Amino acid sequence: MGGSRFEAILNNVCDSGKLMIDLHTHTVFSDGELIPSELVRRAEMKGCRALGITDHVDFTNVEFVISQVSKVKALEDVLEMRILAGVELTHVPPAKMERLATLARRIGADLVVVHGETAVEPVAPGTNRRAIEIGVDILAHPGFITPEEVDLARDNGVCLELTARRGHNMTNGHVARLALEAGARIVVDTDAHAPEDLIDRERAIEIARGAGLTLERATAVVDKHAIIDL
Repeated sequence: MGGSRFEAILNNVCDSGKLMIDLHTHTVFSDGELIPSELVRRAEMKGCRALGITDHVDFTNVEFVISQVSKVKALEDVLEMRILAGVELTHVPPAKMERLATLARRIGADLVVVHGETAVEPVAPGTNRRAIEIGVDILAHPGFITPEEVDLARDNGVCLELTARRGHNMTNGHVARLALEAGARIVVDTDAHAPEDLIDRERAIEIARGAGLTLERATAVVDKHAIIDL
């Protein structure tokens, strides 16, 4: 998995020791409740030291979202937090996904997440596989992802998400089991849309344990930033 964009992101935000990260959150620039500065502050109070703001985008709003969310990075010089201005490609047809991901990165996205084939929304079939094929950073709540897709995620350095978000999290156990069997990367994110969605380190470990990880592995995922090769 060396050389993946996700590893580069981790190396950029995680310099030493235990570091709480949440790389999937939303603001008022899509369907979240908080402006970016309040989201950052509330995440900081939960112990988060690296925050990905990944509002939902398609071709109609990607430039606007990145240009606006990027401005909150100006807070970094007075915070003990790294802020990543990212995007979550949402309900984008698989055939158009690579073009949008490339555009997002070209105009400044630090992090590209794809809204995976969750069990609770009508995401287009083939979304999981295409996201993995084009090498996005994180595949969010990928639902009933297949073993073959998990193998491909491992090989392409795509991180698979265990989510704290209600509904989406019903398939966490399936995702965790296949990821552990394949040696694919996993990360715990909140997919926060509201203040009450944010979690602390202890809750993140509980989410991972609820997906079937041992305490040792769950702690490693949260504290060592998706490293599971124990």
